[in-house]
Amino acid sequence: MAELILGMGTSHGPLLSTPPEEWDLRANVDRKNTALAYRDGTYDFATLAAMRAGEGFAAQNAQGVRAERFARCQKRLDELGERAHAARPDVMVVIGDDQDEWFQPDIQPAFAIFHGKEVNNRALTTEESENRAKIGAQYAAKLYHPPADEVYPCATGLAERMIAQAMADQFDVTACATQPRLTNGMVRKLGHAFGFVYRRVLGSRPVPIVPVMINTYFPPNQPTAKRCYDFGRSLGRAVEAWKSDARVAVAASGGVSHFVIDEAFDARILKAMQTRDERAMTSEPEYMYRSGNSEIKNWIAVAGMMAETKLAMNVLDYVPCYRSEAGTGNAMAFAVWE
Repeated sequence: MAELILGMGTSHGPLLSTPPEEWDLRANVDRKNTALAYRDGTYDFATLAAMRAGEGFAAQNAQGVRAERFARCQKRLDELGERAHAARPDVMVVIGDDQDEWFQPDIQPAFAIFHGKEVNNRALTTEESENRAKIGAQYAAKLYHPPADEVYPCATGLAERMIAQAMADQFDVTACATQPRLTNGMVRKLGHAFGFVYRRVLGSRPVPIVPVMINTYFPPNQPTAKRCYDFGRSLGRAVEAWKSDARVAVAASGGVSHFVIDEAFDARILKAMQTRDERAMTSEPEYMYRSGNSEIKNWIAVAGMMAETKLAMNVLDYVPCYRSEAGTGNAMAFAVWE
């Protein structure tokens, strides 16, 4: 049977590819946002800045601090890549959320697994690149997507085993056999959650992948944290039952708290994963998983996959990357289960 040999968790936010002196490109977008989610409230930028005025964000935004934290993140991303290649997996499962990339508002599956033979991480069109620049994400776009199309092999056998196991476990998972296309015939973009892992962590080296998509982001059908954990356990059972001698790794892509950083929340969730505390992982109010925070559910699914293994979680680093006086930004976390 197949063996689960390695788990990873990585943030994938735009600040990881944006020079620290340019982080204000994203901060300027925050300043126009009238719906910043923070704990049980929703705020415009000025209100949030006033509410959090005593938390010392001016010092956190000094260029020297930004540069130091950016460097720490790069070091940990390099380390994740080194560990992934040293483990020599035959397959990597990548769990991420799709944000209007493959799926559009006309249909948004709660859970989806791709079981085709390959996926195309295509280069962005000029229009797509310009749209990314409008939200200060031009650096990230160049990292998530290659200058020329890259085609990645997929592990169809494991994907189909996961779909079958999910159905047996009462998850009505969406099975995707082909990459969706635009009306002009061009394939839709590969989700940035997957492009980041393949290009930044794996260095575009062709390890067959299984893309698993969870709709953490868009109402009204976001699965709860408990549902994501249980889905992860189902995926873990599928690996164990797969009739193969393959060595399987899994990566959670996204998170942790953003676009408003909440260090206390991140600390609770990461500790719960380290201690295998299912109740603590799944009992946070669902309003804590709004906006970018929702991507933590990708990590919770990986924690579910690890529940019945002997692999222990080690948080390599937690790096809160602030970009404004309101505490907006992206908290970055990097972890392995080994």
